[in-house]
Amino acid sequence: MKDIVIIGAGGLGRELLVLLHQLNDVSAAWNILGFYDDDTSLSGTSINHLPYLGTINDLEAVQQELAVAIGIGSPKVKQQLVARLQLRRHLYFPVLVHPSVSIKAYQFITLGAGAILAQGVVLTTNIKLGKHVFINLCCTIGHDATLGDFSSLMPGVNLSGATVLEEAVYVGTNATILQGISVGAHTTIGAGAVVNKDLPAGCTAVGVPAKIIKKHEL
Repeated sequence: MKDIVIIGAGGLGRELLVLLHQLNDVSAAWNILGFYDDDTSLSGTSINHLPYLGTINDLEAVQQELAVAIGIGSPKVKQQLVARLQLRRHLYFPVLVHPSVSIKAYQFITLGAGAILAQGVVLTTNIKLGKHVFINLCCTIGHDATLGDFSSLMPGVNLSGATVLEEAVYVGTNATILQGISVGAHTTIGAGAVVNKDLPAGCTAVGVPAKIIKKHEL
């Protein structure tokens, strides 16, 4: 078994712990050591029977070879964490795919390092998932879709065929992006939104149909 730790002791991190246990139920691959989180109030506690191991600074000081799973939804925070931790050559980011998710050679799906796919995700064919993409429960990804590095999809998101999410896009629960739509880097799509036209980089869009309500600096 390989040693692995989870970054983030909140709800998403604990859901990631469930995913690791479910993977181990099929094949005992991971020795789950515990959680790292910058919330120092967790010191001396356990999270779902696993210890709090310290802050990200403490993780950077670890010298052993160690798999790291990031249980944080924010693309920006994920990007910052990876920028720090990838300098530590003994730390690596495995691809984690729930046993219920079908990824076969005939589907022509590519997965970047650190990609995480939760239970019930459905992928069709000719799909590209970038590094550190997180796809939460029961999302559907249509043919020829491309998801840029660090993008995060919350539960129940539906991406139609040939959609393109550039780097670090966040898509809220039950949002839908229609066929052929492109979403610019660092854009946030609100829960339940329906995106029926291209969105630029660095904005927040909500509603049905989705409308831009905020633009922010990249």
